[in-house]
Amino acid sequence: MPPEAKRPSSPNPADLLLSLAGITKKFGPLIANDAIDLDVHRGEIVALLGENGAGKTTLMNILFGHYVADDGVVLVAGENGDMVPLEPGAPQAAIDAGIGMVHQHFTLADNLTGLDNIVLGTEPVLRLWRDKATPRRKLNALMAESGLKVDLDQPVHRLTVGEKQRVEILKALYRNARLLVLDEPTAVLTPQEADSLFATLRQLAQGGLAVIIIAHKLAEVLAVSHRIAVLRGGAKVGEISTADADRRSIAELMVGRDVPVSRRSAKTPGKPVLQLEHVTIDRGDARRSLIDASLTAHEGEILGIAGVSGNGQSALAQLIAGLERPDRGTVRIFGETITDFDARKFSRNGIARIPEDRHHDGVIGAMSVAENIAIEDIHSTDLQHFGFLKFDAIRNRAQTAIAGYDVRCPSPDAPARLLSGGNIQKLILARVLEKSPNLILANQPSRGLDVGAQAEVHRRLLDARDRGAAVILISEDLDELLMLSDRIAVIHSGHVSETLPTDDINRSELGLMMAGHSRHSPDNGPAPEGTTA
Repeated sequence: MPPEAKRPSSPNPADLLLSLAGITKKFGPLIANDAIDLDVHRGEIVALLGENGAGKTTLMNILFGHYVADDGVVLVAGENGDMVPLEPGAPQAAIDAGIGMVHQHFTLADNLTGLDNIVLGTEPVLRLWRDKATPRRKLNALMAESGLKVDLDQPVHRLTVGEKQRVEILKALYRNARLLVLDEPTAVLTPQEADSLFATLRQLAQGGLAVIIIAHKLAEVLAVSHRIAVLRGGAKVGEISTADADRRSIAELMVGRDVPVSRRSAKTPGKPVLQLEHVTIDRGDARRSLIDASLTAHEGEILGIAGVSGNGQSALAQLIAGLERPDRGTVRIFGETITDFDARKFSRNGIARIPEDRHHDGVIGAMSVAENIAIEDIHSTDLQHFGFLKFDAIRNRAQTAIAGYDVRCPSPDAPARLLSGGNIQKLILARVLEKSPNLILANQPSRGLDVGAQAEVHRRLLDARDRGAAVILISEDLDELLMLSDRIAVIHSGHVSETLPTDDINRSELGLMMAGHSRHSPDNGPAPEGTTA
């Protein structure tokens, strides 16, 4: 973790850049924002914290013009320094005022390349010739400065979740914003890349840029921010100088109670559950391939897989879930060599998955909470009879899961799209874990979750491990991996390293291995050209 940001003296009122005054927003009976005030000054990095559903994203969407506040006003500094109202509901007005935003859920055109997405809207629609060299030079400089590397010529639909986030960050930086809003900016970076990003943000702040970071990694918030504002239940419940804060005080302010921390305890693992022997999935792209991968997961252990997004994690996850078959190599599950890779059979045989993208692959937003909990077992005789669904049984099962996993929703009949990210994740956990599976694939299970929801996810995974399940934890959060995993392997450019006991490796070593260095030779130079590091 980088050294803390240099704390500025009390902000000069003349440096005021943004003022949110009395911002209120309702969605039916739900009060998403309740009379929120927030000021941001030039050269200041402000962390905006809160539980999932606390109102952070709604507030930033109002700032950027995607929503219109029911009450209150957004003021920005004009050319002469006077505070002037920002036109509500007009994203272009926000961009023209120098506000750049990276949304939690991406706003990219899947059929365009990363370069085209970044420059989209900055060039004339009608033109005889298009200059790509100039924006490419600027973007190459930005990528070199920030460490946010991405293949600009790849169509977005071929990019991973992490790569799409990097495109969004670059898109905001490209527009020379006076105020940059970042939502979970380090979720897909190695520790070294995160340090580089923080150094860049501090340097930009020293030059007058204002930054708002929406984050859940409290150590990073304490390292990079100058001030912390906390929302809970739609209202601002606190605002403190980072110099006066610590993890416990922030977490308690966010959730209104003490947050227990779950950590693994020593446990002797059992027999092998999953064995990969020299498995290759060749898709012509290291980001979507596995290369001669060997890996073993045992009963009663959490096997962590570390790596920067886009280095083969998706191929590994799809293989374990039965959605992909290897071109070469052997896969054994519960001691049996697998030749028929079928996701439904895998699920029926005690293999469960928590998908990387909970919104796209985890739930169907238009279907009810009850239907989403039952969807993987819809062919079970408990839930259907001769093809006719037993709606009472589906609803009763959902009510039990909702109560047991504290899924906060209006009712079992509410559409899943109405749930916050944390509650969607708890819905998926309920669906996965209530069946007591023997092999659990947890792919980025706490990405974008607040500290309370993270603690619940971690507790559930450790409980599954302690009852004897094998858990494969794919995560880009090294703190999560080091806290939960019994052993850790690193995946880079489709290659899987040897597994190492967690107690024998530290965060810095993992970060270097994620960037393509040998564990024992960290000075061997950078990762090979063309890889994602």
